[in-house]
Amino acid sequence: MSTTVADIQLIEIPKIEDFRGNISVIEGTTIPFKCKRVYYLYDIPSGAKRGGHAHVEQHEVLIALSGSFEVIFKDGTNNRRILLNKPNEGCLIPHAIWRELENFSSGAVCLVFASGEFSEDDYIRDFQDYVITKENVKLSK
Repeated sequence: MSTTVADIQLIEIPKIEDFRGNISVIEGTTIPFKCKRVYYLYDIPSGAKRGGHAHVEQHEVLIALSGSFEVIFKDGTNNRRILLNKPNEGCLIPHAIWRELENFSSGAVCLVFASGEFSEDDYIRDFQDYVITKENVKLSK
């Protein structure tokens, strides 16, 4: 679990521009892992927060398909905040990074591509447990 907030990357999703509207395509190596699950968040009430967890092994890419939202990342030492508001830009989150999503605009849609199918065992849902787990792994190396 030696990943840090510095490992988070913004990736460009190819965009084909046309006077009739734009198309973005995700295929091949656009996302640097084999996608095993796709889900999306929408109709988020004003002031609501999502996320509030880290994954032990799973990697994810978040995309603001519509509207905007902020993602707060924590690695136990450092924090980083990224505004997502472009449907042709994804945020690649490696495993073992805490994430919280907030400040959703009206009509925001967050699309998520995940490297694994849902498994509750892959989630760390308590931030103190997350910090302890990261620290224990650092000490064991």
